[in-house]
Formats: sequence, C-alpha cells, structure tokens
Amino acid sequence: MIRALGIVAAGEWADAAHGVTLDYDRRYRRRLRFISDQGVEILLDLPEAIHIRGGDALALEDGGLVHVRAADEALLEVTAPTVDALIRLAWHLGNRHLAVQFLPGCLRILDDHVIADMVRKLGGTAVARAAPFDPESGAYHSHG
Repeated sequence: MIRALGIVAAGEWADAAHGVTLDYDRRYRRRLRFISDQGVEILLDLPEAIHIRGGDALALEDGGLVHVRAADEALLEVTAPTVDALIRLAWHLGNRHLAVQFLPGCLRILDDHVIADMVRKLGGTAVARAAPFDPESGAYHSHG
C-alpha cells in the first residue's frame, strides 16, 4: 500500500498518475484507505485532518500524485428573495454548525429535510441538487 503524506493545492501540480473521486466527508480526513481509479490501494496519512478540495492532489511517498475529484452529492441549494434574507438564512445555518458552501446568490448545504423545512419557514427556498460539495473550511484551517 502506498501512503499519501501531503496535499498539493489545485493549480500547483501538472500531472497525476492516479485519480480518486471522494465525497465531502471523505475529503476531510487525516487517515483514509482508498482504492484509486487505477486500482492501487492508497493510505492517506496526514498529521491532522485537512479539508481536501476537488482539484487538489495527494502527494505520494514515492513522488507520484493522486488527482482528487469532488463527488456529486445530495445537496440543498438555498436562496432567498433578498440579500438580507439570504444573510439571515446563512446565520441560522451557521448557528446549527452546518457546513455551508457560499456561491453567488445562494448557499449549498448537505440535503436534510428538517433544515429544508426551516429554510422555507424563514422565507427562503431549498431546492435539491446533485453537485460537488465544497464548503468553507473555517477561520482556523490551514488549507483551503
């Protein structure tokens, strides 16, 4: 088994011998065993959990790279009639410690029928979407 010991940010690498598609949960890890698209068993072995973004590469101990793609996931795309209303919805989502992806004019969260109902009761819309999920990492994270 080959170990992946680091991350190379998107745009800072050119060619990868391996590829893997992972959902958000599996892209926020310290240790993870997976099989690359090429059938090679790899162990992610980082000193701390880091948010690996779609387009990043994992640096292998043998000098190779693994291109990480973000998998499509069941999401809710949250919108509101005004910017102020969208900011209010963002506050309520953050108050529930949910991972949130900020996009122009909307927010994306993992699909949750209870949260969708809350959004609607607060005057927003929540539309189901299948797309890669790449939420904010937080103020104290060193990568992404």
